[in-house]
Amino acid sequence: MIDTLKSIFTWWNGAPIVTRLTVSKQTKVGEDELGNTYWRTADGKRRWVLYKGEADASLVPPDWHGWIHFTWDEPPTEKPLRTQSWEKPHRPNLTGTEAAYHPPGSVLTPATRPRVAGDYEAWSPE
Repeated sequence: MIDTLKSIFTWWNGAPIVTRLTVSKQTKVGEDELGNTYWRTADGKRRWVLYKGEADASLVPPDWHGWIHFTWDEPPTEKPLRTQSWEKPHRPNLTGTEAAYHPPGSVLTPATRPRVAGDYEAWSPE
């Protein structure tokens, strides 16, 4: 019951029912490894993604991002991107999560920043 109400009244907890009904009349292009589905209109002028779960644009992998923004015409299902051996797999934005990067000296990490070597002199007003 709660999930149904969320899908009716919110857009950030998955696609609302109205969106799902509208999309059902369009062409499904593919699905990524995270479960997001990609759609386009019959004339190809509009493209969009329906997120699986919370709507977060950083969850769109680079190959699908390029297709959504008309960087290339063929979706990754038809013409996959060539990847280099040195490329790392896509990761969503981790800001605000436990996995976010906190450098030494940050108030959010127990690590301390190394002392300055003496080449720094603090300014003091006269």
